[in-house]
Amino acid sequence: MLDHLEFTSPQPKVIAGAQSDWELVIGLEVHAQVASNAKLFSGASTTFGSEPNSNVAFVDAAMPGMLPVINEFCVAQAVRTGLGLKAEINLRSAFDRKNYFYPDLPQGYQISQLYHPIVGEGEIIVDMGPGVARKVRVERIHLEQDAGKSIHDMDPNMSFVDLNRTGVALMEIVSRPDIRGPEEAAAYVAKLRQILRYLGTCDGNMQNGNLRADVNVSICKPGAYEKYQETQDFVHLGTRCEIKNMNSMRFIQAAIEYEARRQIAIVEDGGKVVQETRLYDPDKGETRSMRSKEEAHDYRYFPCPDLLPLEIEQAWVDDIAASMPELPDGKKARFVQEFALSEYDASVLTADVESANYFEAVVAQAGDGKLAANWVINELFGRLKKDDAEITASPVSPEQLGAIIKLIKSDAISGKIAKDLFEIVYTEGGDPEQIVEARGMKQVTDTGAIEAAVDAVIAANPDQVEKARANPKLAGWFVGQVIKASGGKANPKAVNELVAQKLGL
Repeated sequence: MLDHLEFTSPQPKVIAGAQSDWELVIGLEVHAQVASNAKLFSGASTTFGSEPNSNVAFVDAAMPGMLPVINEFCVAQAVRTGLGLKAEINLRSAFDRKNYFYPDLPQGYQISQLYHPIVGEGEIIVDMGPGVARKVRVERIHLEQDAGKSIHDMDPNMSFVDLNRTGVALMEIVSRPDIRGPEEAAAYVAKLRQILRYLGTCDGNMQNGNLRADVNVSICKPGAYEKYQETQDFVHLGTRCEIKNMNSMRFIQAAIEYEARRQIAIVEDGGKVVQETRLYDPDKGETRSMRSKEEAHDYRYFPCPDLLPLEIEQAWVDDIAASMPELPDGKKARFVQEFALSEYDASVLTADVESANYFEAVVAQAGDGKLAANWVINELFGRLKKDDAEITASPVSPEQLGAIIKLIKSDAISGKIAKDLFEIVYTEGGDPEQIVEARGMKQVTDTGAIEAAVDAVIAANPDQVEKARANPKLAGWFVGQVIKASGGKANPKAVNELVAQKLGL
């Protein structure tokens, strides 16, 4: 079984400057909050929306003498994520202190992993359309603790600090500069979010800040990127700027587009791009300087003296690997092969694990993958979107939808009746078979009754008969009239055959 479908790489985004064409080079550092009930180095709760400063252990508040204790589950979640990205798992990693002042980080330093991360190199296949995808290399994943939150809008003269988030476990997932356009960057974050949600290692909630991205953008002349790929020497690429804390796919694209054009204007004016950290202002649609870009030495990194190097066993990693779910790429490839679906339909159905599970449950009931995909995507998803509801809140169960499809396949009901039946089940509930029986919705397959209806329509419309014999395409009018006369219950296939026979077509 393939773990992904074959693909070709998309063309890089090209922006026309005043003097020449330019290409974009993008790398992302995604901060994903580990799905865990407790923090990385304390037992304090990670529940979102609690009263300010109510989820704070002594170690989170940096009380004297308090020592961090590693949360084994958070480590397992990082390993699980690494395995999901086909990455190297480092059996020996270590924590470092990253020193900088934040009013909402009481320790005065962040415990992170600079020199020896828990996860090494991996990859993500970023889908850009059927048969088109970008392979993005992941450089590393390291564990670190989050900072708290400063609140500046509650008082005109004071700022407030909420330490609930302080010490929450983050996975920083660092990509190589393999992304070549704004749409690819947004698609990369979406694909990473999808994988994390399948794995259960991060809920991907961007509104709550549980998934946010720092976007590194630079520009280069056409051909320069290929030289970088050959040599892995950054001298061929332009100076990068980092856009901090992006938590919206739409804003990520807009920020990259603006930043690239800003850099092109500077370079074409004879200036030099300054490496710095910038913020995106969605109201103005522009990036602005936040601070000069710090390097590792500015943070005075050194091994954390309160934590021993983290050593894990291969057998433990193997146990985690054995419990891995089927991931989106593998599931999509299987749906295409097993159910003869188009790549597009398979992508829609595997967008999230709940939709994929629902679809497979319908197929188990109905026994027809293509018909099930058609009904799940067009009828169910369409209706749920109209009601702004999630698949998990669907009023139609997989068993009910499977039963409707079985009724279609057995010719008990027509496609038109099936849509009416679906609406009844969606709004009122109930067993589809019993509803069909109780409401007299069964399709008329008695050829004698259908023939009588066809004869009646033909006898009542002699002018239309002559037109249809001259132009056989008009026979459809008779089919429609017969089905209408039967209240939509006449079997369309039988009606078509009888109309053609009676008209001598």
